[in-house]
Amino acid sequence: MNYQKIKFPLYALLMLFLLQGCKKDDDVIIDDDTVAEGDEVAALDHTVLHDWTDLLLEVERYAAGMRPNATARALAYIYLAAYETAVPGMPDFNSCTENLDRLEIRSNRVPDEVDWELAMNSAMEDVLDHFLLNIPDALETQIADFAAEREAIYEQGLTAEVIADSKEWGEYVAREVIQYSETDRDAEEQILDPQPLSYEPPTGNGFWTYSADPERALFPYWEEVRTFVIRPDETSTVEPINYSSNPNSPYFAQMQEAYDENNAARDEDGEQLWIAEFWSDDVEGLMFSPPARQYSIANQLLRQYDLNLEEAVHLYLKLGFALNDAAVATWKYKYQHMVMRPNVFIHEFIDPSFQTNLYRLVYWPNPSFPGYPSGHSCFASAAGGIFINFFGDATNFTDRSHEGRTEFRGAPRQFSTFSHAYSRIPLGVHIRMDCDEGLRLGYEISDAVNDLNMRN
Repeated sequence: MNYQKIKFPLYALLMLFLLQGCKKDDDVIIDDDTVAEGDEVAALDHTVLHDWTDLLLEVERYAAGMRPNATARALAYIYLAAYETAVPGMPDFNSCTENLDRLEIRSNRVPDEVDWELAMNSAMEDVLDHFLLNIPDALETQIADFAAEREAIYEQGLTAEVIADSKEWGEYVAREVIQYSETDRDAEEQILDPQPLSYEPPTGNGFWTYSADPERALFPYWEEVRTFVIRPDETSTVEPINYSSNPNSPYFAQMQEAYDENNAARDEDGEQLWIAEFWSDDVEGLMFSPPARQYSIANQLLRQYDLNLEEAVHLYLKLGFALNDAAVATWKYKYQHMVMRPNVFIHEFIDPSFQTNLYRLVYWPNPSFPGYPSGHSCFASAAGGIFINFFGDATNFTDRSHEGRTEFRGAPRQFSTFSHAYSRIPLGVHIRMDCDEGLRLGYEISDAVNDLNMRN
């Protein structure tokens, strides 16, 4: 499919989470120096996947019109390709063709001898080029140059036949995954028209709506997009607190909290504002998107726990599935509940001069989709549940995702336990119930993905 340029306002929401420990479970082996005979991928380190993910994170922030939904979907397919490229060299694991209808990757196409790093290098080049949309020409060239540099490294010491066969295998897997993605017509069409004129939001007290075309509903039909593990009709939802403009109501109290915390964070210019900006991941061209942020964390954990390539592709596959399915479920419930953003309520009932702490970084004051449940929170807990399942619930982790950035507060933050913080409240773009429900829904999704057994 040829994608046209698409842009829309970028807003989403995140809950800070941190992963912990190095506990083994039934689904992953960590820090095990024993490699079974024939387990060729487990004998390799994670470098090829780590380095390609670093490049993805650098490029993805410039991918116009993707965040957050199209990015979550792209990540699932990109790391599906990485997993399927490697799985013939992972004798304890099964191909996803056993679970995913219409994904066709023929085992008789696997060459007799494959260099798995070279094959993955070829696959990653093709899927990044396909799924990262509308990136500048210079970054398109950067992907090709990166692939060529790595190819020269991985080809050393290999015969011409193994080189050709390995590259052909990676290209074949990428092609099949791309073709599989294109059978999801709902997603393919919505990516081209993320703010459809056909959609007009229902009206009602406290309902989200838009005030101008740039703020029109973003991905209002995303619940129709393919999921990998759990369909949106298999998830649950908690009804939001009833709308009320009564100053003594629970709803008003949550809006007041958002107002107070936003202003206090700005006035104090300290820890709370640092937390808010560190986890924002809202701004196209400035920082990667909320789903991609979880791969930034994963890439750091990959090195901290020194996962081998087999462990890494397994983790990244499940992370992609969780983020994709989180986007589908979250957007279903956003447009079901239609909860307004605090900015609108606060202007009418509390302070007409209110300005969110996100506003200095973005060009449109109101997110272009309803607030409940929070997308950032759901992505964070969906990823957090995957990380806990792989690593346990205690860690000594420093998140360096934005280290060195000066345009916003991105200094590294250190964590010792799995936790969550309501970073979107001091940013001024969500109320507490949005975050609570996003967190709950994300863990529901990660539970389903963790139950997916990829082993024989």
